[in-house]
Amino acid sequence: MFREFEHTAWRLETQREYAVDRDSPKWQRWLNGERLGYDPRHPWHANVRAQAEAGKRFERVRIVDGPPTDGQRFLLASGLGNVEAGEDIRNIRRADAERHGLPDFDFWLFDSRLLVRFHFDERGVTLGVEVTEEPSAVLWGCQVRDLAWHHALPTAEFQHGASPTA
Repeated sequence: MFREFEHTAWRLETQREYAVDRDSPKWQRWLNGERLGYDPRHPWHANVRAQAEAGKRFERVRIVDGPPTDGQRFLLASGLGNVEAGEDIRNIRRADAERHGLPDFDFWLFDSRLLVRFHFDERGVTLGVEVTEEPSAVLWGCQVRDLAWHHALPTAEFQHGASPTA
C-alpha cells in the first residue's frame, strides 16, 4: 500500500506508545541522546522520498499527551527524519483531539478510498488491522483527516512551542 497508492497516504496516530518503537535499535540510540535524522538507507525514508519525488504525499497527525510519554517523545525526535524525507507530520495535544472529537484509534487512509484501522493491546503491540473500502467508513476517515489536519501543528512548530514537560 505504501508504494502503490496514487496520491495520498494519511495516518492518525493515537497511541501513547508503540511496541515496534520500543523494540527497535533506534529506541536505545534515542535513549543515549543520539539525533535520529534522515537516513536515505532506511527503507521508510527511502520510500517516502521516492513517493514524494513522484508527486505523492505522505501525511500524518500524531496525538500527543501533555506531558508527552516517552514513546511520544521518541516519535517527536525520530519523526524529524521522516519530515526530512518528505513526510508532512503534524501534532495535536490529546486534550484538543478529545475536544474536537477525534477517535482514539489509529488508521491509515489511502487516496481517500481505502481505510486501514489498527488494533493494539495495552502495551502498543499491533494485534491486527481491518481494511475497508466501504464508502461510509472512508467518508468518515476523510472527515477525521480534515478535522485533525486543520487543528494540528507542523512538527517543527509544535516542538518549538511545546517542551517535553509541557
